[in-house]
Amino acid sequence: MNELIIGAVTLIAGSGAGFTAAKILVEKKLKEKEVEYQKVLEKKEQYEKEAQEKAQYIIKEAEKDAKRLLEDAKKEAENLKQQQELIIEKELFKRKQELEKELRAQREELQNLEKTLISKEAQLEKRLARIEHKEEEIEKKSAELAKLEAEIKELQKQIEEKEKKLKLAEEQYMLELQRIASMTKEEAKAEILKKVEEEAKLEAAKIAKEIEEEARKNAEKEAKWQLVTAIQRLAPEVTTSYTVSVVDLPSNDIKGRIIGREGRNIRAFEMATGVDLIIDDTPDIVTISSFDPLRREIAKIALERLIADGRIHPGRIEEVVEKVKEEMDAHIRKLGEDTCLELGITDVHPELYYYIGKLNYRTSYTQNVLLHTKEVAYLAGMMAAMLGLDEKAARRGGLMHDIGKAVSHEVGGSHSKVGAEIAKRYGEPDVVINAILYHHNDEPARYPEAVLVAAADALSAARPGARREVLQSYINRLEKIEAIVNSFEHVEKSFAIQAGREVRVIVNAEKLTDDEAYLLTKEIAKRIEKEVEFPGQIKVVTIRESRFVELAK
Repeated sequence: MNELIIGAVTLIAGSGAGFTAAKILVEKKLKEKEVEYQKVLEKKEQYEKEAQEKAQYIIKEAEKDAKRLLEDAKKEAENLKQQQELIIEKELFKRKQELEKELRAQREELQNLEKTLISKEAQLEKRLARIEHKEEEIEKKSAELAKLEAEIKELQKQIEEKEKKLKLAEEQYMLELQRIASMTKEEAKAEILKKVEEEAKLEAAKIAKEIEEEARKNAEKEAKWQLVTAIQRLAPEVTTSYTVSVVDLPSNDIKGRIIGREGRNIRAFEMATGVDLIIDDTPDIVTISSFDPLRREIAKIALERLIADGRIHPGRIEEVVEKVKEEMDAHIRKLGEDTCLELGITDVHPELYYYIGKLNYRTSYTQNVLLHTKEVAYLAGMMAAMLGLDEKAARRGGLMHDIGKAVSHEVGGSHSKVGAEIAKRYGEPDVVINAILYHHNDEPARYPEAVLVAAADALSAARPGARREVLQSYINRLEKIEAIVNSFEHVEKSFAIQAGREVRVIVNAEKLTDDEAYLLTKEIAKRIEKEVEFPGQIKVVTIRESRFVELAK
């Protein structure tokens, strides 16, 4: 019993230290409290010794009573002795089996709890490792450390209160055992151990929840502030590219000239540009249809020039289209150069200007890729500056991370690998190549700037309004999230809201405690992370409440 109590106290204290955001300073404070903890342990040993003495005294008294009862029984009726002893033995054996069964169950629960606490501690250690470079800022927060010290003192008070409760529980159980029958020392310990394990389990869950919440506040506060600041500083206009462009006509009569005799003009135009020209009954407009935004733009400019010139025939069409293509190449290079200058990146190979500018005529989930890469570059650069990393390298990696999409439909392979080959060919630094490959997990991150580029890419893609989503895939994801949540026991209802970025879980308040609901929330979040693919993050909110309604008539 002594080892169990010491283990429980050590487990609670160890969990508190492991979950504290300011680990180094709290350890210094804990060393100062070791003397007080030692006194508490000595008191526990004294209490246990007194309890053992009382137990031995009770056992001796019970044995004396049993002997007197046996002597009286012999005097009254010798023939009933064997029957009574048999009944007592059966009753004691049955009671022993029940106690052993309950003890095994409690031990299994305690082992599971210890595994959970070890897992939580490992997770917190990983989080602490990520924020060790912020030690200087943590040292400035002396007020928060004073609060943590007060919480440690409060935990000490709770431990002392638990010790008092344990002592009273031991006395009550000893009296109860004395009333029932004579028991061995091991059986008495087993009965007390059952109650201690139950209380330790609930208390450990409460303390783990409190410490984890405090650690999350301290650890994520700075990260959230930096992300929010970076996003607020960057608010580019969202441009969505569609599959059609419209050209206005000066009059409806020009449609016949565009079509030409027996349709030769429109066929020549479609062959030269690679688009579909739609001429219908809609007055004064012609529709250009193509999945390639670059072809669509070339066709639109060429058609507008042909209409303004008035000479529309196959030879003139080919001449104008070729000239527009040459001008578009120059425009794309200029666009790429302007983008690099806007981001403050001047030492780029001239050939890369064409690939960068061409991203303006590429889309990903209807999101303009050039605007997306600029957004990623700004976000990654701002986060790198806040964290004291190489801002220029982060911006460069953000600009180049989707460079492979400029040619991915022309060359086989994923756009990240194609982009890495382009970056190597034109002498981009290793940190940029690593960022291009890491943002789709084609290789591990070797630079912290690569991780920031991947985070900025996820933020830009997950931002509301950045991408349109196919309705059926959106509905399927919501249904899958709700199905996962509803598969858990004691979940009554679940609602996926905010476009699938949050799920509300309603549980039975009579069957789950607050601590059990907290553990259920963690399990649901882990299950969703494992089984559902989604951009950004999903917030899991568990609601446990009781409502009572009465009408006054």
